Amino acid sequence: MKEESNTYVPKISAIQQAAITISSIAEETPLQESIRLSKALGANVLLKREDLQRVRSYKIRGAFNKIHSLSKETLENGVVCASAGNHAQGVAFACSHLGVKGTIYMPVVTPKQKIDQTKMFGGDWVTVVLSGDTFDDAYLAAQKECDEQGKTFVHPFDDPKIIEGQATVGLELLNQTKVPIDYVFVPVGGGGLVSGICSVFKELSPNTQIIGVEPEGAPSMKKSMELGNVTVLEEIDKFIDGAAVKRVGTLNFNICKQHLSQMVTVPEGLVCQTILDLYNRDAIVVEPAGALTIAALGQFSERLKGKNVVCIVSGSNNDITRTAEIKERALLYGKVKHYFIVRFPQRPGALKQFVADILGPTDDITHFEYSKKSSREDAPAVVGIELQSPLDLEPLIKRMKKNNFFGDYLNDKPDLFQYLI
Repeated sequence: MKEESNTYVPKISAIQQAAITISSIAEETPLQESIRLSKALGANVLLKREDLQRVRSYKIRGAFNKIHSLSKETLENGVVCASAGNHAQGVAFACSHLGVKGTIYMPVVTPKQKIDQTKMFGGDWVTVVLSGDTFDDAYLAAQKECDEQGKTFVHPFDDPKIIEGQATVGLELLNQTKVPIDYVFVPVGGGGLVSGICSVFKELSPNTQIIGVEPEGAPSMKKSMELGNVTVLEEIDKFIDGAAVKRVGTLNFNICKQHLSQMVTVPEGLVCQTILDLYNRDAIVVEPAGALTIAALGQFSERLKGKNVVCIVSGSNNDITRTAEIKERALLYGKVKHYFIVRFPQRPGALKQFVADILGPTDDITHFEYSKKSSREDAPAVVGIELQSPLDLEPLIKRMKKNNFFGDYLNDKPDLFQYLI
């Protein structure tokens, strides 16, 4: 990337052209009022439903706009991309639609649902290669193929045509509302969507505050904003795979540095609870990254009263096999799921006593792993207990200690906790 390009901000005319380019393949997704969230916050909360897009995320916008812009000679040599899933599906769809050969690198940990969808959208036009544990690993492998074979890399976020394509979300939602928008909450991974939306609103609705939202375990944009330059994180929590990157884009950062109102993070557990609430209470299915913006609303509850608020719901490519983990993380975050090492005396009736006298009337054992490996008087077991209220924890621990069942509490020991559970 040339140095002078670091000052790039997309022009409205370029974004409008991108909207024309993608009009034949991208849906105009609904801007829907959320009655539940509006009542809870005393605000007018609108959801921009990019989860209803053709490939179940906004990524089709930038991917198609970029590939469509390439010359015939470039396309004949093929394109390559790296993605945790949603950009991959957008590229796959574009390759199939435009008749372009593409190679798509995805992290090994990518949910199977996203891999299968990518193959389905791309058909015979794309090859999926699983490489590395993170987006950044897949990115390096994709760059290597481009360097060795002279192919064109379709970046998921750090590219003008990608940003202009994603910016059409902002253009679209402004055309869909008749009231001035006070706040727009935007999920942030590498920064393609948020930099695009910032670019639209700085020109067409400069009084709107744009709030970027990242996972607490992957705060690459927030950290970069704090330090004043693009910063690479050494370690990230990969759970919110659609927004977990170690490094944001240079173009994206420079736009956000100038025009983004605020960056915030939300805990992964809160995102999981938000996913469950959206499903159970609103019949909306989202992936973890798709719930980020709604999960952040609580941090702004006082500021949002009486305001017009838009949350970008970015995607719904969630793998149903992750449901158990999502529920587990939500319960742990809500402080109603707890794991212990329980020491059971080696005598008949010890387990019966634990259930009858130690557990509270609404406590429930959800995990039990026991193995007697010695002749010790007290044999340990790993026990998971779900409580009805966080307030039930302290009385439970007191009963365990009083009756000599307590061995250790595992929730606040991350290394041991991750190993055992």
